[in-house]
Amino acid sequence: MESTIEEWQHRIAAARATQQPLRLRGAGSKDFYGEPPSDGHAALDTRAWRGIVDYQPSELFITARCGTPLAEIESALAEHGQMLAFEPPYFGSDATLGGCIATGLSGPRRMRAGAARDFMLGARLLDGHARVRTFGGQVMKNVAGFDVSRLLAGSLGTLGILLEVSLKTLPRPVQELSLRLEMDEAGAMVACNRWVAQALPISASCWHAGTLHLRLSGAPTAIRSAQLSIGGETMDGDAFWRDLREQRHGFFGGAGDVWRLALPALTPPSQLPATGLVEWLGAQRWMRDIDDADALRSRVVSLGGHATLFRSGRRSATPRFQALSPQLLALHRRLKTAFDPDGVFNPGRMYSAF
Repeated sequence: MESTIEEWQHRIAAARATQQPLRLRGAGSKDFYGEPPSDGHAALDTRAWRGIVDYQPSELFITARCGTPLAEIESALAEHGQMLAFEPPYFGSDATLGGCIATGLSGPRRMRAGAARDFMLGARLLDGHARVRTFGGQVMKNVAGFDVSRLLAGSLGTLGILLEVSLKTLPRPVQELSLRLEMDEAGAMVACNRWVAQALPISASCWHAGTLHLRLSGAPTAIRSAQLSIGGETMDGDAFWRDLREQRHGFFGGAGDVWRLALPALTPPSQLPATGLVEWLGAQRWMRDIDDADALRSRVVSLGGHATLFRSGRRSATPRFQALSPQLLALHRRLKTAFDPDGVFNPGRMYSAF
């Protein structure tokens, strides 16, 4: 296996010498996310570097290589009644751990458990100088100073090849129950945040087209008590939440752009230009086919959030990610220079500036 790293080191050296960037790619299940990859960059397939390196169920962590199929990792965890609590989306049956962390995407349980970056304990990275660098470790409280491993989550491969990742795992809930209630969007957001303030065990929420769906997770007594407080009809939730996570829900079907908005949870829907699908108690909102991207982004910024062009079936002049402030752009440039000064890895996948 070490020969794979040596091969990659030679490819990095050649890319630096010829100024020909590398396009890092696993299964390609999330190629749609971020700026479209350049066809002119040489592909570096990471799937050869795979396998679970260490898994300690009693210590609640797992370490695996970047090319390891996400399904393999979750299967190993399930054998011990554990899970990746940020509920990462696959967007393809052969999705890899590297793609999961590089995109930093999280599923419905993120509202309760936290984001992908919150579960990063450590990482090994092959940087733009072809050096193997290690950050963090395999247990909590292993970092003094800036936590670089968390920085890698969502970096879209622009800082280096993510060789290994150590992630915190959590036990699966003892029981789960899903509910369905009919209510309008504004009422649903207020009700959801009231229930969470009452410490009810809500682990996922979704509002769309006049219907609120909730998932309760925890001890049977806590779930029964929450069900009495919330009301509604019970439903078969497993397929619903899985389809929502993988964007097989009807809202996401068909052609056209899909926008993701990050907003303060209680932002009134009347402040937004359209009605869509709402997750995470209102903190994540999805919209379709927005005519004026600049107006949408300006409005969302004024409300304290940001807007991402999450999916688009066409090449567009509209940037996928919202523009950075001058201060943040300068910070991103410094990070890129520190890890990949010659621009070897995935240039332009996040922002055209690096």
